[in-house]
Amino acid sequence: MKRFGAAVTGWQAPRFPDAEEMAGQWCRLERLQERHADALYRAYAEDDAVWDYLPYGPFPSEAGYIRWVAEMAASRDPRFYAVIEAETGLAAGVMSYLRITPEVGAIELGHINLAPRLSRSTAATEAMILMISWAFRAGYRRFEWKCDALNIPSRRAAERLGLSYEGMFRQATIVKGRNRDTAWFAATDGDWPSLEVAYADWLKPSNFDSEGRQKERLSDLTRLVRVASDPVLARL
Repeated sequence: MKRFGAAVTGWQAPRFPDAEEMAGQWCRLERLQERHADALYRAYAEDDAVWDYLPYGPFPSEAGYIRWVAEMAASRDPRFYAVIEAETGLAAGVMSYLRITPEVGAIELGHINLAPRLSRSTAATEAMILMISWAFRAGYRRFEWKCDALNIPSRRAAERLGLSYEGMFRQATIVKGRNRDTAWFAATDGDWPSLEVAYADWLKPSNFDSEGRQKERLSDLTRLVRVASDPVLARL
């Protein structure tokens, strides 16, 4: 057994996330601003279940949500982005970078909250790909995803994106008065070249039919990249 890990040579700490906008085909990400709050509040009003696994919300009034957005817009870590649908030009979700530690090259994606109409959409997947892509292209070594162990859609999303299952932290925290076990997923810069190709292939216009349905699944393109799969998903 090795006594020490491999030496990290020739690597420089990446910059703190500084993108104000990231553009894709089906969506773009904009730094969260108070002007996004009205569209987001209305989009989330379709179903309060969007708040189930978040430590905040639902908000009883739009004024309360606007105050929360204003606070998060000023936050450095987490650094929030609004997901803007290309088709409508409206904000329909948020996500953020958090636990940003450039000194060791680690960054996490979290606070993902998508309006029901954006859930399981190509735009939502592209938004996550944009976040992952920026981080690795900026020079981060490790990209993390953590979620409530009971949040099966989140676990599926992480695996579909090619992030490897890394285990369970039991009784990791308390959210809204309830215990939360946390499932961990991650990709490393060693995974990135293969993931980048998989993402590019999946996002090609030729991979979608006239109604926007995918021909080849992203999970099929990323399956070989993962070094470990989620055992819970395998049983479902």
